[in-house]
Amino acid sequence: MFKIIRGAILALSFAAAAQAQQPTDAAKAEMKAAQDAARAAMQEGPKDVKLGAQATLHLPKGYVFIPAAEATRMLKAMGNRPGNDTLGMIFPSDADAGQWMAVTRFISSGYIKDDDAKDWKADEMLDQIKEGTEASNAERRAKGFPEMQIVGWVEKPAYDAATHRLVWALESKDKNPTPDSERGVNYNTYLLGREGYISLNFVTDMGSIAKEKPIAKELLAALEFEGGKKYADFNASTDHIAEYGLAALVGGVAAKKLGLFALIAAFAVKFAKVIALGAFALGAAFLKFFKGKKEE
Repeated sequence: MFKIIRGAILALSFAAAAQAQQPTDAAKAEMKAAQDAARAAMQEGPKDVKLGAQATLHLPKGYVFIPAAEATRMLKAMGNRPGNDTLGMIFPSDADAGQWMAVTRFISSGYIKDDDAKDWKADEMLDQIKEGTEASNAERRAKGFPEMQIVGWVEKPAYDAATHRLVWALESKDKNPTPDSERGVNYNTYLLGREGYISLNFVTDMGSIAKEKPIAKELLAALEFEGGKKYADFNASTDHIAEYGLAALVGGVAAKKLGLFALIAAFAVKFAKVIALGAFALGAAFLKFFKGKKEE
């Protein structure tokens, strides 16, 4: 099982080598330390995993969970800049089970009203996301990252008012692609609660998303807020209400306000796919961790 995490570390080294930018000895040591910490802490399904004071993940068989502290360290070792809202990471327990990873976070936004879900227009939302992405390319250029272009919906926003679950996905590509550029997908799933929402960001590639959508939805269905923290537990007289609704959450307005743009470290830029507004930008390099060299 842990060959997956070891592979993640190796993939970063390969990405760096491809750019002739070898990681420093200190970076290699931190990668190894993060790997060892994750191995010691990982939990294998089937198992109920507590996600702080907010929720439980009913982790199914076939998956492993890396807790918050170790997941945050892993993400930093991979070149990301995670905030303090990380709940953990999920991997397939067998590298042959797919080329994906999932990052779970709890965003303390307050109660998000969902009444605008019945009125949103996906085409208009897509136009707004494209405009916002174009505007953010100036920041990417300044930081040395490739400019990004939104291709279109992989799955249009769909909200289930009965379960308070939201699913949507966009396809992105480099604005000035090279021959080895790949199109990436962040499959975004959310569970709304009384005090905010849990984001389960499923990272994969276009060649795999069709067969892996059910995995993302299975993991979303495995999330459950604790009693008193559920969406239905909202108290209008005492609870904080978010300044935005579901449409803004999809469109990236909330993400921009909360500073959720995660950038890939310079040594992985060649493979970086900074994919969706409001999503953890993990990159295509990290999809290669799973490709299946088994260790004895």
